[in-house]
Amino acid sequence: MSDVFGRKMRAYRKLKHLTQIQLAEQLGVSVAIIGSLERGTRTPTPQMIAQLTRVLQVTEEELFGEQAATERE
Repeated sequence: MSDVFGRKMRAYRKLKHLTQIQLAEQLGVSVAIIGSLERGTRTPTPQMIAQLTRVLQVTEEELFGEQAATERE
């Protein structure tokens, strides 16, 4: 799940023309955390997911994919 999430997170970040630094600043986290999430080496917390969906203006299903969203329920 993290691998799919990381790829999608990066894609949506780029669609919003945000750098990792800019996204990290908006979320109040370090750039290292953003990088770890995008590489799939870190699992996002529920709070982080909520922040990401707000900042990137996407749904959880768009970030995780429909199958992953079903698995999380």
